[in-house]
Amino acid sequence: MDPKQVIIIRTDTDPKMRKGKMIAQGAHASMKVITDMMPMQDYNDHVERILKIKKKSPLDFWMNGIFKKVVLQGKLEDLIQCYQQASHRHIPCSIIEDKGLTEFGGKITVTAVAIGPDDPDKIDQITGHLKLL
Repeated sequence: MDPKQVIIIRTDTDPKMRKGKMIAQGAHASMKVITDMMPMQDYNDHVERILKIKKKSPLDFWMNGIFKKVVLQGKLEDLIQCYQQASHRHIPCSIIEDKGLTEFGGKITVTAVAIGPDDPDKIDQITGHLKLL
């Protein structure tokens, strides 16, 4: 298995995201998929998260393989639709809402979605209509 992760960057924000902001938002989305898989254990003096990976799972092949990622572009509707479809199909996914502290004038704005790592065919059924960024 050669799993991949697809990151979708929103391109219809107002104002337009700078390239550096796009990269940061994509990185947030990619990491959030993984951290969401890590249950939080709260101790008196600290919080701990541990990632448990099932052998021969898509996550196992991805983490121990080449970390294949594809970055696509889309409008808000595309991000929401793809996120909902992935979530409904139980494909690991995350959606990022920027707090607007550096861009967007303090307005919370959806900026990026990550889908996978999982089987490329399953992800392509959801994102195959989008263009590369």
